[in-house]
Amino acid sequence: MERTELPEDIESLTKEQLQELLSDMAKRWLAHDGLWFQAVERAHGMDEAIRLDAEAWYGMTRNEATRILRFFGAEKNGGLELLDRALRFRLYALLNDQESERVSEDTLVFRMRTCRVQEARRRKGLPDFPCKSVGIVEYSGFAETIDPRIETEVIACPPDDIPRDYACAWRFTLKDPAS
Repeated sequence: MERTELPEDIESLTKEQLQELLSDMAKRWLAHDGLWFQAVERAHGMDEAIRLDAEAWYGMTRNEATRILRFFGAEKNGGLELLDRALRFRLYALLNDQESERVSEDTLVFRMRTCRVQEARRRKGLPDFPCKSVGIVEYSGFAETIDPRIETEVIACPPDDIPRDYACAWRFTLKDPAS
């Protein structure tokens, strides 16, 4: 988008400019996450960086889910319908191609079809980032915050050898839906 003048403030932005700003802000957040991780990795090694990353994601993912619930005006225990909707409002949803599929009454499968982080690594000729342990913390924390009855299982996530038609995949199962 070509800019001829700077807007005065956010309220003066068009819908298209607001959408571009949201996407750019998500990219800024992801860049910060990556730079933070790389700094920790340089200072303390990969294992410690992953451990601290999981600790940070433990809080971040719950915070994000809580804020999405508040944005929706929704309460916890909304089941898989609410989880499916909430996944579409995560910061990642602005950056990555993702899909979800209801495979049964009590099961939702979520696939990250493209991952900006993994795509960047591939362009640089690097192996996939081994994000599985952090992803387990992230996705289970997000789902449990939306509804504590939801159990999360990884289908495939790096360093797993996975098909190239998705970056990672997760299964969410609603346990004891009557409660």
